Amino acid sequence: MMQLQVLLVAGTHGNEINGIFLFDQWEKLPLSINTHGIKTCMVIGNPEAKKAGKRYIHQDLNRSFHEESFLSINSSILEGNRANELVNLYGEAGENPCQIVLDFHTTTASMGSCLVVYGRRDADLALASLIQNQLGLPVYLHESDQRETGFLVESWPCGLVIEIGPIGQGLLNSRIISQTKLILEALMEQIHQVENLNFYFPEKLIIHRHIKSIDFPRDTEGNIDGYVHSLRQSKDWQEIKKNDELFSKLNGEIIRLEEDEPYIPVFINEAAYVEKNIAMSFTKRELWDLKKEWKQSLIDLVLQK
Repeated sequence: MMQLQVLLVAGTHGNEINGIFLFDQWEKLPLSINTHGIKTCMVIGNPEAKKAGKRYIHQDLNRSFHEESFLSINSSILEGNRANELVNLYGEAGENPCQIVLDFHTTTASMGSCLVVYGRRDADLALASLIQNQLGLPVYLHESDQRETGFLVESWPCGLVIEIGPIGQGLLNSRIISQTKLILEALMEQIHQVENLNFYFPEKLIIHRHIKSIDFPRDTEGNIDGYVHSLRQSKDWQEIKKNDELFSKLNGEIIRLEEDEPYIPVFINEAAYVEKNIAMSFTKRELWDLKKEWKQSLIDLVLQK
């Protein structure tokens, strides 16, 4: 029977350096992080972008894991080649196969620590529920956005993104490093508990389901001509209702939420999303019953059934 192996990724974006720093220190001090005996592979997602101190070289690596791109390598796109390389090395059918991937990120938005899941894969939701139950982390379900696809974790049977903020790009911060270590060890502990059939799944999972993203106000030439309102800045996870302030303009104009439905905004004013024309994303908070098939999917994956 093949041994369970977990792929740990930092530096998917080269200017998010706290996870990279933690991994570097961990290599020098192997006992500094408790993996509970689970075999791991540690990689820097985009080492060339790390060297350059940039988010990416040619394109966002975390939007480069498309199945069609794995059929032919485009040597002119560094991140496309890197996505192929990572899947060939550590994918389920790779040279050194991993079944679970944990992708560590930081954000300039005031998101605190949270988990991101893409779509509704059973094992992802089960693992997220274990961590939410242990640490109370919010879970952002990113789905139904055709503009944003090709995420790294989708190329493995089970995978979570860990987002921690706020922190400026290219900066080290003791709180971010400590939170990264805490969540990493908690995830390894829960996977270990599943491996030993000694787990506790909660009855419910709180989800923040992605509805849509909105852009900044722009003038007739497409230039940004408004900024996030002071009452909205750094208020991620806090509900907004009709007529609440979203953006301000220098002439005093205030742009408000016009819809009747309330939303919970996330990734407010994330620096890396300006190029994607995203000022913030709107979610709905939902309470889901934990399903038996979620649990069984994770158990089967961990036990390699």
